[in-house]
Amino acid sequence: MNKLSTEERTQIVSALVEGNSMRSISRMTGASRNTIDKLLCDLGRACSDYQDKMKKKGAGDVWTWVALDPDTRLVPCWFIGQRDAGCAYHFMHDLAERLAHRVQLTTDGHRAYLSAVEDAFGAGIDYAMLQKIYGNSEQGPETRYSPAICMGARKAVIQWQSRSQSRLYVVR
Repeated sequence: MNKLSTEERTQIVSALVEGNSMRSISRMTGASRNTIDKLLCDLGRACSDYQDKMKKKGAGDVWTWVALDPDTRLVPCWFIGQRDAGCAYHFMHDLAERLAHRVQLTTDGHRAYLSAVEDAFGAGIDYAMLQKIYGNSEQGPETRYSPAICMGARKAVIQWQSRSQSRLYVVR
């Protein structure tokens, strides 16, 4: 049985990542579509095994923090880290350094944002939290990985009176 070299496997995976079809990759590399399919399945299993091992070690909880301008769809900053106060602090300070003017900021209901936003922006921001309310999803094998159903959202406008004291106003 013929084995693909590391260089051939790299070329095929690179072409897959670039969005090429299996037929076009077959024409470009000379590998059969069955070979490409088998390589793709092997790669998927290897990635799944790796993620399972990392979760067992406690290193699987990684979040992507993203700031997005809803008008221009530009991403002024992003950060990959844990979902904790230290990462919220780092992310908000990075965002504050990249903005030239006062902005309106809306985050999810993660409590770590409260002190991180106040520390990074002070009173120089219009800030609100949008806390989503989820209901129970139907349980069954076909819905096991399905997200819970979003039943609504609660808006919370955050205003600071001073750097040391924060007040939370809930707008319904």
